[in-house]
Amino acid sequence: MMNISKNQDCKLSPGTVINGKWHHNSYRVVKPLGYGATGIVYLAEGNQDLVAIKISNDSLAITSEVNVLRHFSKVQGRLGPSLLDVDDWIRPNFAKAMPFYVMEYLKGIDFLTFIEKNGNEWLSVLILQLLADLERLHKHGWIFGDLKPDNLLVVGPPQRVRWLDVGGTTMNGRSIKEFTEFYDRGYWGLGSRKAEPAYDLFAVAMIMLNTQFPNRFSKKTTVGNNLPQLVTAIEAKPALRKYEKVMIRAIQGKYQTATEMRYELLHIANRKNDIRQDQTRQTIKSSNSFRKATTSKRKTNNKNQRERKFKGVLETIVIAFLLFIAYFLYIASQML
Repeated sequence: MMNISKNQDCKLSPGTVINGKWHHNSYRVVKPLGYGATGIVYLAEGNQDLVAIKISNDSLAITSEVNVLRHFSKVQGRLGPSLLDVDDWIRPNFAKAMPFYVMEYLKGIDFLTFIEKNGNEWLSVLILQLLADLERLHKHGWIFGDLKPDNLLVVGPPQRVRWLDVGGTTMNGRSIKEFTEFYDRGYWGLGSRKAEPAYDLFAVAMIMLNTQFPNRFSKKTTVGNNLPQLVTAIEAKPALRKYEKVMIRAIQGKYQTATEMRYELLHIANRKNDIRQDQTRQTIKSSNSFRKATTSKRKTNNKNQRERKFKGVLETIVIAFLLFIAYFLYIASQML
């Protein structure tokens, strides 16, 4: 959970300049990007480009997060932002230096806003990407911990989900060191706060739920688990019903790996696409049948028109011939 008292020391006004004690790099604060239990992340102007800088008064937390980012850089694929700088800031009127680190600034849209603007069709696409990244993280012995939309950004094109603050990342088997209640299975009485893959997968299901409940909601009971409440919430939203089975299994901790959850979600997504393709094929087939019928009818009409026209011309010729014979006989009778 967020420790507000610690973060008070990290609050900076736009325009504040952070000067690195050791590397002598300077960063001008533009605006805050996010708040965590161990500090605050700001958008800042670096020497050459915009960067994201996290500042804290907890040197151990900063060291831990820096180690995580360095470890991420060795993992195949880009899990988190690139680490650019690590230093201390001698802040005026403060007794001790404040540690900070600088990351690549990822330009994009926050997860919930992207879904709201682009539609629920993107939900399965982004969640499948997220699960693939989590599987790589878990295989290297880490659990994200404080997984929530605030820590996810959609960049692109091509659209790709990326991670932001890694402050809650914990080694597998240890106690989760940072969490947000809505995404925490312990809060809902549905599991412990032990760092394991199932903990992150519970949060993935809650992120999906959060897309349909932007303001979130609180648990109704403080005793026992709150599974019925979450199931009711899932069933209340048409956009989530097709994923109900996967979400409930994740909430119950039935998946051992992110790959298992990803496989079942992918199966549902493919089945949905197959149905859409079948509908498209049926539409095309019906359209072709209608086109063939229309063409056949048009050909028949044209043929009938040609026959009527031919008959009309023939009748005209016969009538003209008969008139000619009658006229010839009349002339012949007058000469006699």
